[in-house]
Amino acid sequence: MDQMRVILCLTGHSSGESDKPLMLETILFCPILTWVSEKLKAHGVRRFFVVCDEQDAAAARACFTPDDDVTVSADEQDLAAFLKEDGPVAVIPGPVVPISDDLEAEENCAFTADAAALQDSLADADVHSVRGAAPLSGYASVESVSDIQDLSPLCREDVTDRLAEGGVTFLDRYAVYIDPRVCIGRGTYVLPGTILRGNTVIGENCEIGPNTMIRDCTIGSGTSVNASQLNESTVGERTNVGPFAYVRPNSHIGDEIKVGDFVEVKNSTIGNGTKISHLTYVGDSDVGEHVNFGCGTVTTNYDGFKKHRCTIGDHAFLGCNTNLIAPVKIGTGAYTAAGSTITKDVPDDALAIARERETIKEGWAAFQRQLNGKK
Repeated sequence: MDQMRVILCLTGHSSGESDKPLMLETILFCPILTWVSEKLKAHGVRRFFVVCDEQDAAAARACFTPDDDVTVSADEQDLAAFLKEDGPVAVIPGPVVPISDDLEAEENCAFTADAAALQDSLADADVHSVRGAAPLSGYASVESVSDIQDLSPLCREDVTDRLAEGGVTFLDRYAVYIDPRVCIGRGTYVLPGTILRGNTVIGENCEIGPNTMIRDCTIGSGTSVNASQLNESTVGERTNVGPFAYVRPNSHIGDEIKVGDFVEVKNSTIGNGTKISHLTYVGDSDVGEHVNFGCGTVTTNYDGFKKHRCTIGDHAFLGCNTNLIAPVKIGTGAYTAAGSTITKDVPDDALAIARERETIKEGWAAFQRQLNGKK
């Protein structure tokens, strides 16, 4: 397909099923219009005219990248201006779902025609009888949300086929759900139960899954993410995340890091080589390199009114069950004793101990049992 322009018609909603055009319904978390536009761009189309009601215009424009040449309008004069330039134009006059190019083209589902013939059809108000129109394969017409659901498996297979051709391995390609906008590097192994959404980019030689959801993230090469959820964040190379980790938006996790089981990271930067092995919350924090988080460490970042940040220097060692009451700074190479609640800055290379001195009361337990009638 060598034409460089396309007209897509979004006007009209499905009866009783939805309050938006069918082309704005989603397959694998992605609007169908995005699926269609990406397929058209892969075939050489560079200019788009989307016929769309005003209330749906913003959602339609969001299905394209900011760099795409897109006009969204329901004005016939705007469409006529788009067709003034001679040459072939692709037309998708109604709701469609992209399918394999090898399947036979449906009549009037999608076609190509000369711009002049299309201008004549506008004057006759009959886009389905365009002079010299040629069917365009690779699209299936839909009339309902049920039709879209029936075609969804074909779209899922199309994504996994494309990724497999690029060197991605699936243990079971029918047990993963991957947004068509996702990019995955060669040598990456995707395990069952994986859900990849949005503008996610995964590097080479990673292991993703099982039972993992990643949304709008960038994952470096050689990294593994096991049974975890990551959102709107970045993870470096050769890092291990999970199992059962939760990375919330605006987190930046570096290289060769361990984010282990039942660890939550939120709006934080984690330096290279840091270990956060288990049962820890790191929120609104700036963490240096090669820091060790003991089990049960918590950055207490919220005072009930405002969020505050913690700063932890390189090579710091946080003992188990340390509470850092933000805003507080732990210096480079500093230690906190297990069970401490830190409210003041700790200097470089210092040891902070913030806990009650141990007291032993001999015979206390036996006395309590006798008092309560227990042996």
